[in-house]
Amino acid sequence: MLKYILRRLILAVPVLLGVSVLSFFIISLAPGDFLDYYRLNPSISAEQVHTLEKQFGFDKPFVVQYFKWLGQVLKGNFGYSFVYHIPVFDLVWRRLGATLLLSISTMIFTWGIAIPLGIYSALHQYSISDQAFSFFAFIGISIPNFFFALLWLFMAAKTGWFPIGGIISLNYDDLSFWGKIGDYLWHVVGPVITLGTSGLAGLMRQMRGQLLDQLRQDYVLFARAKGMPEKNVIYKHALRNAINPIVTMFGYSLSGLLGGAVLTETVFGWPGMGRLVIEALTSQDLFLVMATLLLSSLLLITGNLIADMLLAWVDPRIRFRLR
Repeated sequence: MLKYILRRLILAVPVLLGVSVLSFFIISLAPGDFLDYYRLNPSISAEQVHTLEKQFGFDKPFVVQYFKWLGQVLKGNFGYSFVYHIPVFDLVWRRLGATLLLSISTMIFTWGIAIPLGIYSALHQYSISDQAFSFFAFIGISIPNFFFALLWLFMAAKTGWFPIGGIISLNYDDLSFWGKIGDYLWHVVGPVITLGTSGLAGLMRQMRGQLLDQLRQDYVLFARAKGMPEKNVIYKHALRNAINPIVTMFGYSLSGLLGGAVLTETVFGWPGMGRLVIEALTSQDLFLVMATLLLSSLLLITGNLIADMLLAWVDPRIRFRLR
C-alpha cells in the first residue's frame, strides 16, 4: 500500500504541471488583462501603465511569464493579487478557512444523514417511510441551490430564527468559547442545509439503489439459504459491496469543496473561496486564479487518493490487486 501511495504522489507532479500549463495558456487567451482599467483611465499616463506592465511581467511572452511564475511558486511565492494588493497566499489562506468550515460541515450533514436513510429505505422498500423519503429526495434534487437559499433567507427574515448572512455575529469577540461555537453553528445552519440538501437527496438515492442491487444478487440468496443471520448478510456482505461506488463519489466531492459553494456563499454573504474565485475571474487577477486552480487540482488528486485507499480498506479484492 505504501508503494502505491508513493507512486500516486509521484504521478501527481506531472498532472499538476499539466494543469498549470493548460490553465495559464487558457487564461492568456482571454482578451485584455487586469491593466485594461488603467489603460482606459485618462488620469493615468502611458508611462505609468508601461511601468506596471514591466512590474507584473505582462510585457513578456507567454512562455517567459509562465516559467517566471512557476519559479516563484516553487519557492513558495504564489504571486501578488492585483485587486486586493496583498500576497495571494495570505488572501487564499484567509478565505480557505471559511470555505473549509462550510464544506466540511456540509459533508458531515450530507453523508451522516444520506447513508443511514439510503440503507433504511432499501431495507424497507415500498413502505410508507420509503415513499416519504423518496418524495422529499426528489424535491431536494429538483430545487436549485440558489432558489433554496433565497427561500431560506425569506424564512429567516420573516421569523428571525436564523441570521440572513455572514459567518459570525458582531459581538462574537465578547462571547465565551462555547458561545462562539454556538454562534458559528447558528450562522452555518442555513448555508449547510441549502448547500447539502440536493447532495443528500442524490446520495440517499444512490445508496438505496446500490444496496437493493446487491440484495438481489445470487450470493445473498445463497447466504440466506445456508442460514446465515440476516444482519450478517446485509451489513457484512451486501452493504460492503454496495458502498464501493459511494466511496468513489467521496473523492470527487472532496474536489468540489472549493468551487461547489460559489452561489451559496454569494447569496449568504459567506466570506469564502467561492466568492473569491468569481471576483478573481471577473477582474482577471491572474495569479489569484492560478492559485485557486492549483488548489482545486490538488484537492481532486488528494480526494481520489483517499477514495482509493478507502476502497482498498472496504474491498479485499482491491487490496489483493495492490500487492
